[in-house]
Amino acid sequence: MHILLLGSGGREHALAWKIAASPLVTKLWCAPGNAGIAREAECVALDVADHGAVIGFCKQNAVELVVVGPETPLAAGIVDDLTAAGIKAFGPNRIPAQLESSKGFTKALCTEFGIPTGAYERFTNADDARAYVQSQGAPIVVKADGLAAGKGVVVAKTVREAEDAIAMMFEGAFGEAGTEAVIEEFLPGREISFFALCDGETAIPLASAQDHKRVFDHDVGPNTGGMGAYSPTPLVTPAIHDAIMAKIILPTVAGMKSRGTPFRGILYAGIMLTTQGPKLFEFNVRFGDPECQVLMLRMMSDIVPAFLAACDGQLKNFDLRWYPESALTVVMAAKGYPGDTRKGTRIEGLDDAARVDTVEIFHAGTVAKDGAILANGGRVLNVCALGATVTEAQARAYQAVDRINWPDGFCRRDIGWQAVDAEKSRG
Repeated sequence: MHILLLGSGGREHALAWKIAASPLVTKLWCAPGNAGIAREAECVALDVADHGAVIGFCKQNAVELVVVGPETPLAAGIVDDLTAAGIKAFGPNRIPAQLESSKGFTKALCTEFGIPTGAYERFTNADDARAYVQSQGAPIVVKADGLAAGKGVVVAKTVREAEDAIAMMFEGAFGEAGTEAVIEEFLPGREISFFALCDGETAIPLASAQDHKRVFDHDVGPNTGGMGAYSPTPLVTPAIHDAIMAKIILPTVAGMKSRGTPFRGILYAGIMLTTQGPKLFEFNVRFGDPECQVLMLRMMSDIVPAFLAACDGQLKNFDLRWYPESALTVVMAAKGYPGDTRKGTRIEGLDDAARVDTVEIFHAGTVAKDGAILANGGRVLNVCALGATVTEAQARAYQAVDRINWPDGFCRRDIGWQAVDAEKSRG
């Protein structure tokens, strides 16, 4: 098969690595890609926002499947346009992609179909939003309605913090994404990531994972796109797994179908495990980043037939197999992230780091120049490892991190801490 992957981050490098391993693939391109992806696929300088150019490339190169990595092209309707041109594409159409691109859309769906989530209100002006926060008190969660690259959520511990977040959003900090805000109940509990592969009617769960959103150790600092992840998480017991499928994933798939806008692709539920049971706090409509990296390491099955089955409505009799080992990834980010960062800083020691047993290094924001690897973004590298336990995977990942020479980068040193603590308590 000829396959085109769209995107340029760590998620896409992990997907490229997994897709390239499929015996079904004869040619893999990635647009635009990065320095790491270039080892797995031919990178092409396509503007993924130019749907006509993507379609033209697919026709010229007899592309049989397009895999869309990031959320922005999905929200822009690239799957609709590819499908209309007769090209098979993995990912949801524009309307179901609003499960991620509009927080209000998702909250309305939850209300309509009885999906457990926090109480909320939607606002189009700052005065009403401030009045609501003052009436509700804190802690409370303020969200930009649209896509904000993982940075449009403020968990406000005080009313003043919430008011500042509202002012920031309505003053244009997140552009179009912040012209409407959703303010919702703070849900105390443990946060996990839950993924399901959907074909519009059927949903099959993927392995569980846990992300680390806060930028610094001990879960302090601002929210980020994710500073590390591990899989599986001990927080998802069989009973919790079944409850998430029955109360959140399957009603969402059934609800979208009943609306005439079936969801096909990856449904990623951000779940808070509360004392009242699992509750949804957000949907994404693509693989998580960096959860995708640990899922790809653990996936035993060939991913290409899974993509095709989702596109063709054939998941009913499909299953995925997983390696029993634990996987963990540490994000190395440029100093200053999630704020302003400096590009073009040199990274050395990657080959030495990759020699650590079971380690894979996925590039998230890099560029190759004159034989060197340079940082080219906020989150720059994903240092991943497998182990019989999360503790073992964590040790290997940090052993590799310590071999990387990048003075302008940093990482959290406690990725996987909850699982490591659980393993220690079991002896």
